[in-house]
Amino acid sequence: MSRIAARFADLKAEGRAGLVTYLACGDPDRASFEKILAGLPGAGADLIELGMPFSDPMADGPAIQAASRRALKSGMTLAKTLEVLRRFRKSDADTPVVLMGYYNPIYRHGVKRFLKEAKEAGCDGLIVVDLPPEHDEELCLPALAAGIDFIRLATPTTDDQRLPAVLRHASGFIYYVAIAGITGTKSAESGQVAQAVARLKRHTGLPVAVGFGIKNPAQAAEVSRGADAAVVGSALVETIAGNLDKKGRARPGLEAALLKHVKALAKGVRQARGSNRRVAAQ
Repeated sequence: MSRIAARFADLKAEGRAGLVTYLACGDPDRASFEKILAGLPGAGADLIELGMPFSDPMADGPAIQAASRRALKSGMTLAKTLEVLRRFRKSDADTPVVLMGYYNPIYRHGVKRFLKEAKEAGCDGLIVVDLPPEHDEELCLPALAAGIDFIRLATPTTDDQRLPAVLRHASGFIYYVAIAGITGTKSAESGQVAQAVARLKRHTGLPVAVGFGIKNPAQAAEVSRGADAAVVGSALVETIAGNLDKKGRARPGLEAALLKHVKALAKGVRQARGSNRRVAAQ
């Protein structure tokens, strides 16, 4: 069983949803980021999305675009992102990690080489937002053959005619994008999200994680009552941005502030269905 499947099985057994956290790898610098990454599981992150910094993240809003720029400025590359994951796996063999980003850096790195190195580094899944199902042979099918889940995105505009193509080769979980638009710009209406999740579950047995527009513990809890996981990215990236000095360097306390935010989100997720599981102290 893959780490992703095992984690969602554990969450189901506990009767709760999971918290998925997104951060751009290397934001604001590699040393600070590696400390944050190491602390995420203890703070309550059940799965981790590790953003592969890219110069033109077209599906992302200003906050994540700025995070990618900071990471790139600090010297982060796709190869170094895999190094960060490899180092993380030396101390954490259990937390699922999904690499999220765009196809261009992977294509330039070489698909075969990337999949081999990603698997060896401990990658469990991929979210590549600019590769539709019509191009599954480019990366999706090779990833599945390499033992890496390929997580598909569904949106409010994914109708019944389109959905079978989206789900055909999906694995790991389905990422429901709760708003039409870019990340971090607005929040979804909870009733619409619940209806969308229920609809997806009629078409697939995969877990459904909901992201885009979840900014605080209350919103995370609301989503977690029906979805299998809540995904938070922009709000965490904004916490990093708020703890930088005028030159963009990490202020003392950045790591503590970020992990405090994750703990609050995790508490909301865990309490959504009355779960009493304690978030581990950091």
